[in-house]
Amino acid sequence: MENIYILLAVCLAFWYFIYLRKVAEFARLHINKYCEKEKLQYLSIARKSSRLRFNKRLGIYWLSIFEFEFSGDGESMYTGKVSLQNYKLLNIDIPAYRI
Repeated sequence: MENIYILLAVCLAFWYFIYLRKVAEFARLHINKYCEKEKLQYLSIARKSSRLRFNKRLGIYWLSIFEFEFSGDGESMYTGKVSLQNYKLLNIDIPAYRI
């Protein structure tokens, strides 16, 4: 019987890894669109955190926060944050940058 629990735990860990990769791809897609719209140079992205959250209106969802690096003039580098609720973009926060 314990073999079923071990198999379930392995499958759950595998699903979580695949899910995080898919969320990272959606974050990269949203950031690329934003950078193209604002005429910024996209440099890199990194996941800062992923947490399971609960809201009365939305229910249970994953809140993922990513940090990305961009450049406004091609020489300097700035760090911004993007928040995703499951696959949906919540907000993008960027600091003031030089054009």
